[in-house]
Amino acid sequence: MAGQIVVGVTGARGSRRAVDWATARAVQWKQSVELVSVVGGAIGTVGEAEVLGAAQTATQQLLDGEAERLRAAGVTVSTRVESGNPVTKLIEASADAALLVIGSDYRGAGTGPARGVHGIRIAAGAKSPVVVVPDRDLGEGSGVVVGIDGSSVSEHAIEFAASEADRLGEQLIAVSAWTPLHTPRNAMEVYPDLYLANMQSTTEEILALSLAGLSSRYPDLNVVRRAERGHPSQVLGKIAGDARMVVVGTHGRGAIARFLLGSISQEVLSHLPTVTAVVR
Repeated sequence: MAGQIVVGVTGARGSRRAVDWATARAVQWKQSVELVSVVGGAIGTVGEAEVLGAAQTATQQLLDGEAERLRAAGVTVSTRVESGNPVTKLIEASADAALLVIGSDYRGAGTGPARGVHGIRIAAGAKSPVVVVPDRDLGEGSGVVVGIDGSSVSEHAIEFAASEADRLGEQLIAVSAWTPLHTPRNAMEVYPDLYLANMQSTTEEILALSLAGLSSRYPDLNVVRRAERGHPSQVLGKIAGDARMVVVGTHGRGAIARFLLGSISQEVLSHLPTVTAVVR
């Protein structure tokens, strides 16, 4: 994937992790990086101009410091300070980007809520793929996980995930989850074996069809297929916990997309098992 990486920068620790992730990717793919920070909250009140000016100056200093780190790594970098709504500004910045990278304040289970509604709205409304980097040491994870449901959105997610896995020299772990039909309590305490077997085989067929032709584009890529019973976001989260990245698709269409994300992608973002890419 060529083109520029846009990174949303704040003073939070998770933001620095996002910059580090983008730097490593830019070095390997020889991409340029634009660091964007947004000063929000201005309402036009009397005396606000001085406060806004001070905030913009401090923000530019923050970006200058981060830019120096990228230049030291050999990355071509530019910076931009915006004023306004951070969600709107980062969505606009994604229009000409190959990738938008943002950090998260999420540090894992038991440490408080994951990145809030702003991050979800950015991921839902962005014009480019969005990568969300959690605020924790991810250790030595391996593999790139991609969620597959047989839709056209899955096709884009598969292509992105395969490209990332190939770039990283990792295996691609293609995951499809199936859930038995919900029935009222006591309606069916035990599902017929034939029904469960058919659900499994149908899901395996979806995986096979979705991955057809991938080997011709990525002949050296090792692909592992996982068709598992369970709720999709829970299955993805469990498998992705040991991975370097998880990729999910979302439709993200129209103005309402700025407020809503597909249920599965939103659930994965709310728990961030690892670096998470949202692709439309």
